[in-house]
Amino acid sequence: MTLSPSAGLSLKPEHYADALAAPADARWFEVHPENYLVDGGPRLAWLGAIRARHPLSLHSVSLSLAADEPPDAGRVARLARLVARFEPAIVSEHLAWSAWRGSYVPDLLPFPRTRAALDRIAANVSIVQDALGRTIAIENPSHYLPVPGHEQDEIAFLSELARRTGCRLLLDVNNVYVSARNLGFAAEAYVDAFPGDDVAEIHLAGHRADPSLGEGLLVDSHDAPVASAVWALYERLIARIGPRPTLVERDDALPGFATLDAERARAQAVLTRANARAPEPVT
Repeated sequence: MTLSPSAGLSLKPEHYADALAAPADARWFEVHPENYLVDGGPRLAWLGAIRARHPLSLHSVSLSLAADEPPDAGRVARLARLVARFEPAIVSEHLAWSAWRGSYVPDLLPFPRTRAALDRIAANVSIVQDALGRTIAIENPSHYLPVPGHEQDEIAFLSELARRTGCRLLLDVNNVYVSARNLGFAAEAYVDAFPGDDVAEIHLAGHRADPSLGEGLLVDSHDAPVASAVWALYERLIARIGPRPTLVERDDALPGFATLDAERARAQAVLTRANARAPEPVT
């Protein structure tokens, strides 16, 4: 099943029944596959029921593609089985690392963007794509502190990664905004320069100010509505590259399904307007 350039929602167990009952229009749902790497049980049954009615996307958080070693073979194999079972429209991961020498951290950590790192990450992406038998999309990270040792800017690094491996890119607009505020660059310039042809999916999410530092440090918390500044960046991006599958991402402090679906509808309205502005094809 392919994914139309429409708006979807991240799916949590609290909203399974609402998601299943939602109209089978262009809406779609995304889950973290780590919650479904099992052989059976109620979660897989629910996911199967939803997949029968709506397109599905898998957004991984644990492959640790930027680590200095290959991704865990057992984890990749379990992901491959899940992909084969549910045939999601998109599979994605992060430009980050979270495991080292058998130790795992519950975070997506940065790294220096060196040529050596690019070689290593390209090899790891290829390992995963070969195992899955399909391309994946790689997400731009959130940044909180400057990391020394970069040899390339982030967009050039991601573009080269896509060129080498054939992978696609997932542009998280909230990550751009948070990183721009924390590191002091222009978010508008970033979205204007991002290679639109490589974008397979867009994420929108909420953020919060750090409890101690306030607005001096924004945290990509996924526990709040999408901020107005992020909506503005999103509209700017869509006006330039055209409609793309767009996810409203919420992982904590979950409101009711109707509240989240209203945010999804706002993203869908942006995509619908962009479609209406598109010129008629020349025949």
